[in-house]
Amino acid sequence: MSTRRGTNLPRMGDFNQSVILEAIRLSGDGLSRIELSEATGLSAQTVTNITRRLIEDDLIAEAGRIINGPGKPRITLRLNAGSHFSVGVHLDPALMTFVLMDLTGRVVERVTKRTQDKDPRAIVDVMARTINELIQAAGIDRALVAGVGVAAPGPLDAEKGTVIDPPKLQGWHRVPLRGILEEATGLPVTLEKDTTAAVVGELWTGRGPADDSFVFVYLGTGVGAALARDGEVVGGSSRNFGEVGHIVVDAEGPPCSCGARGCVEVVCTPQAIVEQAERGGVFLGDREGTDADSVDERFTQLCEHAAAGDVAALDVLREAAKRLAVLIAALTNVLDVDRVVLGGPFWSRLSEVYLLELPEQLERRSATRAIRSLPIAGTVVGDDVGAVGAACVVLDSVLTPRASHLLLKA
Repeated sequence: MSTRRGTNLPRMGDFNQSVILEAIRLSGDGLSRIELSEATGLSAQTVTNITRRLIEDDLIAEAGRIINGPGKPRITLRLNAGSHFSVGVHLDPALMTFVLMDLTGRVVERVTKRTQDKDPRAIVDVMARTINELIQAAGIDRALVAGVGVAAPGPLDAEKGTVIDPPKLQGWHRVPLRGILEEATGLPVTLEKDTTAAVVGELWTGRGPADDSFVFVYLGTGVGAALARDGEVVGGSSRNFGEVGHIVVDAEGPPCSCGARGCVEVVCTPQAIVEQAERGGVFLGDREGTDADSVDERFTQLCEHAAAGDVAALDVLREAAKRLAVLIAALTNVLDVDRVVLGGPFWSRLSEVYLLELPEQLERRSATRAIRSLPIAGTVVGDDVGAVGAACVVLDSVLTPRASHLLLKA
């Protein structure tokens, strides 16, 4: 993977430090100072000065010597994995996922908890206890935890750290989640949309080019989207990019609360797909409840029926894929990205059917099909992409160069 280029102009220390850290992180096995200079375009003196400071700050360490032809052996520099950690929490109406990640992006500890109590304060108490248990289980010094990243369904007030009436989380009316969790844990907390966090996780753990551009379609209890452009997340003016629930994908579909028919919210979500399966007679017996746990269980059964060759179940998932393709085509035609990534807690159960159905459906609707094909793939992170992405958001602020760092103050 290519890395971003630094600049040898004065007053660029923060940006160049991030460029160096990112280059070392992406290399996997580490880089020598000469290799860092070649990869980043920074002068040998600049690299030497920055790496000396990073070693003093314990962010990187010398990891052995490599002899490569005549001359002095080269000293390999690697991230000091145990110097910083972050916690990632994914708040989903059905399940909360917690991960503890080291500086290299490796998940050290992981645990899940059912989102059983719908009271926000009770849920935050469970979060705080679980975060403490996670850190203790890893046996690390709490002072090494840089912070907690929380991925939550939108919309969010990013400036205030508030969750605002997410459709599937009853009772969450303007809950100041960031402040409450900071008070409960004593750790800095970053609140991010689950879809946006997923893109950060994909950028961190993927091996795309430095200018990677893609749409991420998030399949959780709800359906959302996020965008990476030129290797960076596009959050939108209010940091709520990707609220796609009321985009119409089936004009003949069921009515939606917004007054339209066939919106993503009523045809593409797991609950909508389960209801379609129930109407189609896929399941025997009475209809299940519409709470998150019941939908999750029913959805798993539906996917298992489809995997076993149940024609009715397969037809339901194929129809859902066609409707999702309408959404994806609308997004990719407007945004003109290089590829599409799908992920989220429900993705692994859908992946086999969707990856068979979506490419052809998207090809037919693509405005650029005469020029190129648009690759579609599942996330490299897996079902934990929300929690992993939330943890990456914390580390990302330390390790990833931002164009905004290049803005000079007069």
